Amino acid sequence: MAEGTWEKLSQVAVLGAEYDSPERQPHPKCLEGTRVDLLKLIHGLLDKREKSQIIWLHGTAGVGKSAVAFTVAERMKSLKITPNTKIETRLAGTFFFSRKHTKRSTTGQFFATLAYQLASNFPSVRNDVNRAVRENPAVLDSSKSLRDQMKALFRQPLLHLQLRLRGCPPPVFVIDALDECKPETVADLISLLGEALRDPELPVIHILLTSRLEEHIRKAIQKGISRTISLDGEDVDNDIYIFLQHSFTELQSRHPDFPQLAADKLTRLANRAGRRFIVASTMMKFVDDGYNDPRDRLELMLELTNELLPGTEVYELYNRILATCSDPSRAYQYLSIVAALADPLPISQISKLLGPGQGSDVTTALVQLRSFMDIPTDSSHPVNIYHSSIRDYVSDFSHCSLPGLQPITAPHSLLAYSSFRLM
Repeated sequence: MAEGTWEKLSQVAVLGAEYDSPERQPHPKCLEGTRVDLLKLIHGLLDKREKSQIIWLHGTAGVGKSAVAFTVAERMKSLKITPNTKIETRLAGTFFFSRKHTKRSTTGQFFATLAYQLASNFPSVRNDVNRAVRENPAVLDSSKSLRDQMKALFRQPLLHLQLRLRGCPPPVFVIDALDECKPETVADLISLLGEALRDPELPVIHILLTSRLEEHIRKAIQKGISRTISLDGEDVDNDIYIFLQHSFTELQSRHPDFPQLAADKLTRLANRAGRRFIVASTMMKFVDDGYNDPRDRLELMLELTNELLPGTEVYELYNRILATCSDPSRAYQYLSIVAALADPLPISQISKLLGPGQGSDVTTALVQLRSFMDIPTDSSHPVNIYHSSIRDYVSDFSHCSLPGLQPITAPHSLLAYSSFRLM
């Protein structure tokens, strides 16, 4: 009976929301030698044993919040609760929200997912989790009260860990991109997490939560236990320089004929990134797209960014990259379609749904968009945009300055699979 209950929980848990899920590859991660002071601050806060706390890390799109969340989760996973334990680590659970995946854009299976990870990490509470599900099987239903889910799948397992964790460093939950969760449930989720952390019967635990600085999140956070850290305005020029330097070194290892990049050019690219890692990352994906000669692409990127002012909005870089495509308007349309899908689809299915006319050149068009999306070599695997700022870019027609651009149209068969927010 217990195994059957555990199997039900494993089927309901959103495995793609775990920090190291293959669904999230390539995983954003802080390069060694970058974000040193920030990570030291966060790790210091997570080591405090006096009381539980929510640490809210916020910032605009592309400043590296998810990379920090992944790096912290990876470190907590490497730390054992006690020197003698074989399984239990300080990483109690993770949930990385995403608007491009239906199950990762709601709170319906949030606590079930954390309960599954918690019981996997702390086998001693597995029976408690199984019992909670047996006593109320409906608690696994995504439409069940979030409060009921919190009590049965979060509070009860943690309650039974109080003695086990006495004298141990606090376990940590990492929740990334809360702004990608449907807004109507976010305030309740933050309130319930804060309520649990204030519970004197529970062990000390910490939650690292990342999001954009959105008003509904800020208001909800203010009512809870929190430490706020802003990434906006942080001086990361040297970190971005290190990232670009490392990326070009890796490129050279695969392309021995690629020339050593002059320091002034590297500095110029780092400066044009305007303290936003997404800009630097997009630059590298454009240069090293695996399809064109990287030497030619580098010269083109230097030309594209030559007139950009430091700190230029990332949308302007997207505009300039799209302008290099053979048919910029068509490229924008396909980018919009991929970004708007409620759940990612493989190229073959996108082409089929678009029909014999519009779908005939999908592969050719998407190859030119490798700066924006991950295109698997296996055509049966879904195509994914790299960053949520791309969805923001195409969701408002005014963001794109390409001449002669027309709002996209798509057949009903594709609309049925998507969540278009375009004009």
